Amino acid sequence: MPGFVGRGPEIAEITRLLALSRLVTLTGVGGIGKSRLAEEVAATASPDFPDGAPTIDLSELRDPGMLAQTVAEALRLDAEEELPGHLAARRVLLILDGADAVVDATARLTETLLRAAPGLRVLVTGRQALDVAGEHLFVVPPMTKADGIALLNARAGRHLVEDGGLCERLDGIPLAIELAADRLAGRSVAEIVRELDFEAGRFQLLDGLRAVIGRSHELCTPAQRLLWARLAVFSGCFDLAAAEEVCHDRAIPAHQVLDLIGGLVARSILTREEGSRYHMPETVREYGAEWLRRLGEEEIFRLRRRHKNYYLRMARRGEIEWFGPDQAAILARTRAEHGNLRSALDFCMTIPGEVRDGLELAAALWFYWVGCGYLGEGRRWLEQGLALDSSPTPERARALWAGGYVAILLGDLGHAVRMLEECRDGGDSRVRARATHRLGCAALLSDEHAEAVPLFEDALDQYQWLGLLDSQVLMGRVELAMALGFAGRLDESARLCQEVRAECAAHGERWVLSYVLFVQAYCIWAAGEPVEASRLARASLEINRTFNDQVGTLLGVELLALAVADTGDHEMAALLQGAADRLWRSVGPPLFGARHFAAPLADRESRGRAALGDPRYEETLSRGRRMGLDSALEISSRGVVFSTDVVQSRPSA
Repeated sequence: MPGFVGRGPEIAEITRLLALSRLVTLTGVGGIGKSRLAEEVAATASPDFPDGAPTIDLSELRDPGMLAQTVAEALRLDAEEELPGHLAARRVLLILDGADAVVDATARLTETLLRAAPGLRVLVTGRQALDVAGEHLFVVPPMTKADGIALLNARAGRHLVEDGGLCERLDGIPLAIELAADRLAGRSVAEIVRELDFEAGRFQLLDGLRAVIGRSHELCTPAQRLLWARLAVFSGCFDLAAAEEVCHDRAIPAHQVLDLIGGLVARSILTREEGSRYHMPETVREYGAEWLRRLGEEEIFRLRRRHKNYYLRMARRGEIEWFGPDQAAILARTRAEHGNLRSALDFCMTIPGEVRDGLELAAALWFYWVGCGYLGEGRRWLEQGLALDSSPTPERARALWAGGYVAILLGDLGHAVRMLEECRDGGDSRVRARATHRLGCAALLSDEHAEAVPLFEDALDQYQWLGLLDSQVLMGRVELAMALGFAGRLDESARLCQEVRAECAAHGERWVLSYVLFVQAYCIWAAGEPVEASRLARASLEINRTFNDQVGTLLGVELLALAVADTGDHEMAALLQGAADRLWRSVGPPLFGARHFAAPLADRESRGRAALGDPRYEETLSRGRRMGLDSALEISSRGVVFSTDVVQSRPSA
């Protein structure tokens, strides 16, 4: 048998559990390595069991009535009645491997033997728990990437430092990795990965894994199998509400979905995540998708359309609720459903008659594309939908607005203006107001401040006439304050910022608040107060990093570097600039190519080079690029840890 690879922490934990509990069950999806792990645990724990650690293979057993006899034969006993007496005075670790088809019988036998033999420990492997008193469950996780690569190397007889994503694509399932390694003889990893990327390629390549997962399928009830197939329409995780909405019908009433999901969790087809969320490993999902295809194109279309409708409603709700105190929860929910949202968008863009819903979905997610770090992806979906359907519909008008908004932030101002002008000509009153607002933003970033101010004022008048108050309305007021500040009208800008800040506090609005703080910091910096400007810029950055708003973050970093330089710390300013340079590459032209933004930065750089000398300045820039934004911000903030998910204060020394 090939040597065992990896799994050190798992072996240690299971060994520890066996010292605490007389019955431990290893569960997990087929091919995850339960049997091999149990054998390795037995080898590790053998000194504690002087009377042996026999493994009894139950995987081929179909008749529960034969279980005790099978165990007795493995222990070389003449009859099953001898089992309790044989084990009574012995210290044995009994491994019952592959108990899936005889779970109830295994539970009964285990209880009998544990009562009869105080020195007995039992280690069971299967796809579900025995549900016996005192049982401790250990769900075997996928292999880590490092262990996966080590296993691939060991089985393929090659040395790979990286695996080209192969182990990841195989969900860290050891059997899948081993079977893939068999195909590496005379072939590259890239070729194998390409095969896996073809539709159903994973199972064409890995027939052995297919058989293993097929065994799990056979053990499911007909209703569980049907739900398994239907759940294949989800991408990544899903919650109970989504499963009930998408998968129910007469065959599977909504009220039965929870019980069926519980059965799939018990058989390790699904894993339960936080709350009522569930995850189906990709390999298992593809198997379910094969069965879904057997149900016919009409059934696939019905399920995918339901899936799309569910996530379209979720996006609409998220857009409405984005204005208010629940932004962090909406961000977390939308991130968790990113894979499903992509799947819904893909459905809309590839199925005739669904494009308009795709335009609406992509536009409703503007808050996610713009405020949470997905500008490039948002642009791709919006422009794909706009190219597919040029009809002058309300959905197109909203997508033109959202597309123009995203294009502005990516620095493509000419294209943005064309989309926004078309939108303003063809949208309803709300969309026209939004388009006018974004045209003001385009003018601002094009250094056309004299045009930007009246456009912002016009949009705000339209918002007021419509009775609107949401994140976009407040952002319009912030951007007007920005334009006033850039024009030197600092007092007017400051007053407007105070008003918007009060509105943000009243409504629990955090995302717009980060931009208010930025504009306030700019006005205070322009008035010659770099220390206070630095404080406000950092406060803006703390919020922006929790949202992962790339544009807001970059604006804050550039302003912070200006303020820090004005306090005389040119090295820290150069460090921040280097970190910002690296992130601008993934967003667009630095500072959108706007001269008004760029002029103070050019002056700051000139002063920094004069103070530090060109070699030291360049070295500091390079160091900032290498360390990245979060590390540079942490260094500059002296005790605040910045990340895209968490901002927290470190205790002072």
